[in-house]
Amino acid sequence: MIYKNIKERADKKGISISALEKKAGLGNGVIGGWKSSSPTIGKLQAVADVLGCKVEQLLKDQVK
Repeated sequence: MIYKNIKERADKKGISISALEKKAGLGNGVIGGWKSSSPTIGKLQAVADVLGCKVEQLLKDQVK
């Protein structure tokens, strides 16, 4: 769910997951790893900052 929400928001902004990871200061493949594990709040906040949204929006069942 978290990965899907991030992917949808990144697609809407025209940014790839790898570019998003780089801008958020994360290692390559970190966001993809969230398909099977949960991120730390700090890493999720970094992604939210790059995407211009709140962490809560990334945790919701559906991206609006």
